[in-house]
Amino acid sequence: MVHRIYVEKKPGLRNEADALFGDLKSFLAISSLTALRLLNRYDVENIDEALFERAVGTVFSEPQLDTVTAVLPDDGAFVFAVSYLPGQFDQRADSAEQCIRILDSKAEPTVRTAKVYRLFGDLTEEEIAAIKRYVINPVESHEVPLDKPKTLKTEYEIPTEVETLTGFTALSDGEAAGFVAAKGLAMDEDD
Repeated sequence: MVHRIYVEKKPGLRNEADALFGDLKSFLAISSLTALRLLNRYDVENIDEALFERAVGTVFSEPQLDTVTAVLPDDGAFVFAVSYLPGQFDQRADSAEQCIRILDSKAEPTVRTAKVYRLFGDLTEEEIAAIKRYVINPVESHEVPLDKPKTLKTEYEIPTEVETLTGFTALSDGEAAGFVAAKGLAMDEDD
């Protein structure tokens, strides 16, 4: 079973959200944006309900600083979530897994995290797209669904054969450029 929780800083402590709001208003000149709220989403699997409840106030949040909720309010905000790409290290998820293991040494939790952006105002599709381009670095992160998954287990296809490139060093400069482009290699002629 996947447990889900949303954690947001209490009013007056939302420095990251306030800074992003200011950036979007000034750098992107989106005057129709009236408010922005930023939440950390935690999806947890392979622990029981009792351990999850213990972790809510000790691992996922600081009760004196954070507000915790199990569902997002339906208040007219435009909502999207961003998470690291598969294969990118997620320090927040890794730390949460380690802390849960401290609470219960027999636990083998799986944690996935995402940043949830809640945008308020009469925003156009172009403004929303500009905000997404601003906050999503495609090298390390991507937009993820808002629905809770049935499982956090990820299946990856393991390649059975890897192509071996031969004769590469014997190519002339002109041939090398075509070869690099045809194979989709991350190098240029100087390499």
